[in-house]
Amino acid sequence: MKLALVLSAVDPLIGGVLVFGDRGTGKSTAVRGLAGLLPPMRVVSGCRYRCDPGANGSACEECHERSEHDKLKSELVTVPVVDLPLGATEDRVVGALDLERALSTGEKVFETGLLARAHRGFLYIDEVNLLEDHLVDLLLDVAASGENVVEREGLSVRHPARFVLIGSGNPEEGELRPQLLDRFGLSVEVHTPDDIDARIEVVRRRDAFERDPAKFIAAWQAEEESMRERIVSGRKHLKTVKTPESQLKKAAELCMGVDTDGLRGELTLVRAARALAALEGDKAVNQGHLRRVAPSALRHRLRRNPLDEGGSTVRIDRAIEELFGA
Repeated sequence: MKLALVLSAVDPLIGGVLVFGDRGTGKSTAVRGLAGLLPPMRVVSGCRYRCDPGANGSACEECHERSEHDKLKSELVTVPVVDLPLGATEDRVVGALDLERALSTGEKVFETGLLARAHRGFLYIDEVNLLEDHLVDLLLDVAASGENVVEREGLSVRHPARFVLIGSGNPEEGELRPQLLDRFGLSVEVHTPDDIDARIEVVRRRDAFERDPAKFIAAWQAEEESMRERIVSGRKHLKTVKTPESQLKKAAELCMGVDTDGLRGELTLVRAARALAALEGDKAVNQGHLRRVAPSALRHRLRRNPLDEGGSTVRIDRAIEELFGA
């Protein structure tokens, strides 16, 4: 789970992470802890959507207008990790007319929603499998286009909305719609640990945090800083990592071997393997990188086989052994 989250931080194009597992296994804690690991990002000063000053052609309309008259100033801000509650209304998600300002001044001003706040960051949905269908449809539209379009109450607003989608949930409470499931780049399963030492360590750390949060955070600060530096280094190194033709062929053969739906499997597998190589400082993607990320990249893309009792992970492991050897 932690590796999948870090890889998504190194390369947002992977497409986000879906975390399914037992209750009380730290899914939400891990996702929210990601915010503390992310290095700050540069944004256009005063922009409601935190546009990237170095991204030509992808800024909002307000930044385009300002750039025609003056040079845009920039500043460093923390990367947003925005929670999307299950009970959120459509207006809160996509944005709507600022009624208070409209009534007091007569101006039609757009009040940004959660999608705007998550731009260039992470949008986290806990219990994503319980999300209402109309909100799922909204997310699918925005995820496909990379922008949010609001046309209502006399408003016509279009703004960039590119974010990494993170979802978590308990599979016992319901399945995820196939259309949304396919939008997640990586999928991981989290189980309650059956090792007594691991369980004791979890209790020990949680107790230490509750007794003295400041001391606990200080004790782990050096390790968090080390991981932050690895993420920054991985992002810089990502563009230089090569993907040999032989590894592209292996990725395609693996996807064909497990009978994945569509071609997103190959794309995600290669991107995740490249991000892992960049994170580890390797110059090229190799067989080891593909093997490590394959279960997460392909598990949720397999066609269901009711006769296979082992499940999707077992099918992928079996295909990896056949293709790469034990």
